[in-house]
Amino acid sequence: MKINLQFWLKFSLLNLCLVAVIGLLMRSKISFGFTYFDFTYLLHSHSHFAFSGWITHTIMTLMIFLLEGKVSHSRLRIYKTVLIANLICSYGMLIFFILQGYAMISIFFSTGSILVSYAFGFYFIKDLKKLDSNLIAINWFKAALLFNIISSIGTFYLAFMMATKSINEDLKLASIYYFLHFQYNGWFFFGCVGLLFSYLNIKKTANSFYNLSFKLFTFICFPAYILSLLWLKIPDWVYILAIIGAVIQVLVWFKLLSIVIKAHKPIFKNTDLLLRSILIFVCLALCLKFLLQLGSTIPYLSQIASSFRPIIIAYLHLVLLAIISLFLLFYIFANHFIILTKKIKVGLLIFVIGVFLNELVLSLQGLLPFGFPSVPYVNMLLFGAAIILLFGISITTYFAVKE
Repeated sequence: MKINLQFWLKFSLLNLCLVAVIGLLMRSKISFGFTYFDFTYLLHSHSHFAFSGWITHTIMTLMIFLLEGKVSHSRLRIYKTVLIANLICSYGMLIFFILQGYAMISIFFSTGSILVSYAFGFYFIKDLKKLDSNLIAINWFKAALLFNIISSIGTFYLAFMMATKSINEDLKLASIYYFLHFQYNGWFFFGCVGLLFSYLNIKKTANSFYNLSFKLFTFICFPAYILSLLWLKIPDWVYILAIIGAVIQVLVWFKLLSIVIKAHKPIFKNTDLLLRSILIFVCLALCLKFLLQLGSTIPYLSQIASSFRPIIIAYLHLVLLAIISLFLLFYIFANHFIILTKKIKVGLLIFVIGVFLNELVLSLQGLLPFGFPSVPYVNMLLFGAAIILLFGISITTYFAVKE
């Protein structure tokens, strides 16, 4: 029994299309006062489905494929069941968050997706023993699965507050940021780095800094959560810990990036120009992300960033679209899991342009508190970027599914 990788990845692309559709609906409501659907309900559907139906489904699928030929048929059947269950929960959240927001059925599917991730983590950690123990990617995968489980604590605590009607606004926001932090900076980031290192076939013995960087990133991920809480009144020693973590993060990332580029330059040179450009874009976006986290330790900047919603949205889209989503698309096509035809290239290029324009407008909007002039027709520009995003990924998906 084999994993029909192309089949599951086509679901990934279809799901990314649906994420773009919901995003366009949200922009329609902001730009034109589109009367159908509740905006908050759309937002919940958009974010939950993006996390579960697009990113988590794709990372799980790609990680499972690494085990093909190394685990039994019965174990592959279990993984297939996990993927199906995750998709059922994802589509359940997509539909019922739009219809009812946070209510019984949507919470049921949301809880189900968490339990599915637990099952996946349990089996995958056991099966990692089947891979070459010298692969540095194994450590990153283990940490990714750990952070995915840890992130759910924020969701369960939020549910507890809602169930007991003891909601504290600061704790509510802290719980949401807790979940987001360990998803974005834990499960997603570590999972993607693991995939990249497996793609490059990097061994632990290749350079001592590979192992050191993993340990530092894993350790720092915990205090880095504090960077999401700087709007709270926190003790000075905790604040200092956040600064130290942010500085180490930047230094380790730039050092690691330099080592990987030098050691694997031939692989990158032989990669398709568009895909190589996408990977460069992802790396630059990741550099910006770590620098922004370091900048957030400055109290003045932290207060503005936490109180001005466009800055938060710009940052979240930087990570979700410019880093995670583009990397996964790079990985899929660089490995030839889906053949990169000329028409698919056109779709990918349009999608990348949409990501860039979306982030550019959001970033310019975020500069408003610093005395920069407001962007004229900002909502229309973001609506246009949403159209470009949907158009690009629709072309990509159509010709990928058509194969």
